[in-house]
Amino acid sequence: MRRRLRTSGRGHGWVQGRVHGRVQGRLSGRVYGYGLALALLLTACSGGGQAGPGATATPGASGDIVVASGRDVTGKGGIRQQLIDAWNAQQDREHSDVHARLVELPGSADQQRSQLLGALQSGSAQYDVVNLDVTWVPEFAAAHLIRPLPDALVGADVIKSFASTARWGGKLYAVPFNSDVGLLYYRRDHLKQAHVQDTDLSKGITWRQLRDLIDAVEAPGRSRPKGYEKGWTTQLGPYEGRTVNGIEAFLSATDGAGLTDENGRYTATVQQLTDGIAELRARTQGAYTLGDAVRSDEGESLTDFADGRTAFLRHWPYAYRTLHQSLTDAQLGVAPLPGRAVLGGQNLALAGSSQQADKARELIRFLTSRESERCLLDAGFAATRESAYTADDVTCGVARTPGAASPSASPSGESADRMPRDDHGRPAYARTILLPALRRAVQRPRTPLYGAFTQTFATELGTLFTDDPPGDAELAAELDKELRKVLPG
Repeated sequence: MRRRLRTSGRGHGWVQGRVHGRVQGRLSGRVYGYGLALALLLTACSGGGQAGPGATATPGASGDIVVASGRDVTGKGGIRQQLIDAWNAQQDREHSDVHARLVELPGSADQQRSQLLGALQSGSAQYDVVNLDVTWVPEFAAAHLIRPLPDALVGADVIKSFASTARWGGKLYAVPFNSDVGLLYYRRDHLKQAHVQDTDLSKGITWRQLRDLIDAVEAPGRSRPKGYEKGWTTQLGPYEGRTVNGIEAFLSATDGAGLTDENGRYTATVQQLTDGIAELRARTQGAYTLGDAVRSDEGESLTDFADGRTAFLRHWPYAYRTLHQSLTDAQLGVAPLPGRAVLGGQNLALAGSSQQADKARELIRFLTSRESERCLLDAGFAATRESAYTADDVTCGVARTPGAASPSASPSGESADRMPRDDHGRPAYARTILLPALRRAVQRPRTPLYGAFTQTFATELGTLFTDDPPGDAELAAELDKELRKVLPG
């Protein structure tokens, strides 16, 4: 039976649980930090917090700033909760009667979006701050469910490619919180067994070179790695993962030409769609792609790769920490994704119905500060500020408690965080691979009708993975017809 990773259902990489048998990434209630500053934050957070994540008390109680979000990839009581607890501790020191509380929404990304839309439209839940997927900002802004924010909240330190995800209609409606970008993970041990001399792919490779490496692993007469089946895997199940992979193929084939303009109007041509479908077909051909990929989400593809079934994996930055819990540097490598990589992540927005707007803006400013972004990076997220990657004087020190002890060891006495780090405590790949990838990343179509777009896009592309797929031009014509129905032209 195929082993699975339990997921929280986020559309592009929000994973909870564990990989059975192999990946033992403990995404626990604490971030097993690196360095004294992070340890101080965690200790401060553990003692002064209010209701924990997923609290069931009625949102909007007097004195509460309620933050609604999907689940935290760093686990129950993870870094987001810890940052909120640190803000609460600051409020206590300032003798404020206001505290923040994190409410985690269950279900898939679509379900979370529906819950937020329903709650904000009806006023049934008095959320003050909402953590929105970058693709949702235009929809919530156009519906006047979130308020414009001061432009000063997003300065030059925010990575340029990500800063624009917070705007719509010429106004700032959100503040970048944590980012995401597609990356290529690979099994160094598989390549070494195939007698590949240079297993450092950090400078990047093309899809042609990737296929050449797969051919080397599968060369006739050569012993294959234990459990190995096919060259690579990704997320092609009928959900946002398929949309992301499709967009990456389309943008790579058309030199970055998007499907919509900055106002959300459909701009693609049938020829561009044909080229994009041809690229996606080439990337996912059966000779190189694990068969289970067409049904896989983030958790399942991560499990397959960790189990050695493939040599390559397209995934998100959090997988770096998760995979290193069971694989060593000698076994695991990470590189930029060949071609174009899609930008993901979440932005914090101020709910239009908030009765505590001033304090809510203050909280957003705190959660997206230089120090908080560094905390997010240290915990395994992709930070949205350049300084988190490049400024050595910016550390995770938003709360300090004298004499705090480091929680870096597990009950067995073994380090619970095996993620490689640089001399300044960041994930080892953050400055050299992750930051450049984020700078080059491209957005998915920006439109208030993104929900209708992604459903149509993923559904139509699904025919590519059937037993009798249509030709590129035929599928492109049908996709063009359906997209014109759901998007303004």
